[in-house]
Formats: sequence, C-alpha cells, structure tokens
Amino acid sequence: MTALALETRALSKNFGALPVAQAIDFRLASGARHALIGPNGAGKTTFINLITGALKPSSGSVHLAGADVTALSQAARVKRGIARTFQINQLYRGLSVLENVCMAIAERTGAARAMFRPIGRRGEVIDEALAILELLSLGDDADRLIRELPYGRQRLVEIAIALGLKPRVLLLDEPAAGVPTAESHVLLDVIESLPAEIAMLIIEHDMDVVFRFAREITVLVAGEVLVVGTPSEIAANERVREVYLGKKTRHG
Repeated sequence: MTALALETRALSKNFGALPVAQAIDFRLASGARHALIGPNGAGKTTFINLITGALKPSSGSVHLAGADVTALSQAARVKRGIARTFQINQLYRGLSVLENVCMAIAERTGAARAMFRPIGRRGEVIDEALAILELLSLGDDADRLIRELPYGRQRLVEIAIALGLKPRVLLLDEPAAGVPTAESHVLLDVIESLPAEIAMLIIEHDMDVVFRFAREITVLVAGEVLVVGTPSEIAANERVREVYLGKKTRHG
C-alpha cells in the first residue's frame, strides 16, 4: 500500500449550531496530486484551516505521516511538514524575492532565532533559497521587490516560500486566482514540475486547472464529501454535474 502523507478521520467543525465540516474522512497518499472542489460555501477553506491548525475541530482528528497532529499548533504542523499558499498572497511586498524565501528557510532551520547574525551572512540559507528560485525560474527576480513583480510571479514566490519549508504536504488554495490567463500556464507548468515526493492538495474553481493537475478529486458539498474519484469519473458523475460542474461539462 502507498503510505499516507495526510489523513483526516471524521473531521468536523461547527460554528455554533452551524455545521461547516461534517465527519470528513480524507486520505492523501505520498506524492499525490489531489484536487478539492465544490460550490461556494462548501467548506473547502474551513477544511484546509482544520488541516493546518488555523481552526480547531469540534471533533475528529488530523494525522500527518501516521502521527496524530490534531493538538498541535500551526507552527508545529509546519515543522512536521505541512505548508500552504493562500487565495490572497501573504508576501512581504517591501522585501525582495530572495529575502522572502530566506525568511522561510531561516524559520525552518532555526537561523531566524540567531538575531545577532543577519540572514544575509548565512551562506547556507541564501544558497538554498537561490536553488529554489532557480527551480521555479525565479532566479532573475531574486533581487526584485515583491511589489515590482507581476501578480502571476508573486504566486510563484508563494510556492517558493512553501518549498523553503521542505513540506511533505503542500496545500495550494486557488493558486491561479487573480492570475491573468496569459500567465496561468506558467504557474501550472511550475506546479506540475514540483518534486514528485511532495503530496499536493489543490483547491481551485477553474476546472481546466483541476482536470489538468489532479489524478484524484474530492467533491465537497455543504461540508460533506459527496464523492471521490478520478477526473474522468468526476466529470461523468451526474450528481457532481448537477451541483457544481454544470450539465455541459465535457472533460474526461
């Protein structure tokens, strides 16, 4: 059997009397390329926030590589190997691309706590950051400020920062949101080229992105898993077509 990178068991979250995640059983294999889709209000972002520790579940559990991490903080889960990007980017716009990535690496390695020694003097941090930027074709942008970059390249920097955390599991929350169509193919090429051992879960409304990226898809509706399947199975599923994809879907 393929080892599980991430698993949730009966994961639930209520806001008062309102259930937003209902007994979600979810499995992400090592090296998976998995998409999470569903209509607005389905609970997708809530589910991601439960995985990362941004929200505490009302019941159920989260397991990373077989270890129960439900009680761990967000920071502790990052150190265990969970990284995410956001629907709206969270970059330091007044710093350079290299500085943004160096900060993530320094935090992971503990170098950030050695405040008496500037990051710029830590050759190992800079070397790792530059290697990641080259991997994502961002090497030429290393010294540019974030605010000077086109939005599509800012999304690439987010991925670079996530890779600087050396994740086992990478959660991508609408990576193509706000990216012009002319630039989105570059973003997708980069995502597809990421190291095969990283298990990836993408939340995305653009179904062309989903069907290009995913080997398996989970459909979430009203906080519950409606169905899990391959892209062709999801595209052919009548219930999915009714609640989300629309009758005219022709993928797969």
